[in-house]
Amino acid sequence: MDEAVKQKIVALLDKHRTMRIATIRPDGWPQTTTVGYANAGLTLYFLCGKDSQKAANLARDDRVSLAIDDDIDQVMQIKGLSMAAHAHRVVDEAEGAKALGLLFARYPAQDGVTLPLPSPADVAIFRVTPSVISVLDYTLGFAHTDLVTCDV
Repeated sequence: MDEAVKQKIVALLDKHRTMRIATIRPDGWPQTTTVGYANAGLTLYFLCGKDSQKAANLARDDRVSLAIDDDIDQVMQIKGLSMAAHAHRVVDEAEGAKALGLLFARYPAQDGVTLPLPSPADVAIFRVTPSVISVLDYTLGFAHTDLVTCDV
């Protein structure tokens, strides 16, 4: 992957903290939900309920599709990315603690309320590893996209 494109992707990931992620339901239909995320470079982490439909979907099929962008007024200012990726449940306690720390660092102020960190045993934590990333930047032309494959 070209280093300039990689830096652009990481800058977009660093700028945002929510994404829409689609998993595959048992009936084959996609299920899209919004989740908070944190990233360490190109690797993303998110959490959900241990018994959630999303966790059940990912236990069957680890493929996901996700989108990250802004809701802006000017169409020619759209910047964002979509990603085809694999989401794997984090089972290592140290990685789980790291992921939770990254996630909650993205939300430092909650109206003066300090939220207690859940333990990795209380939630399902997923590591998202990209396979293909589409970087959208309308400032370079209508629907301008850089499509890159990943080997992370």
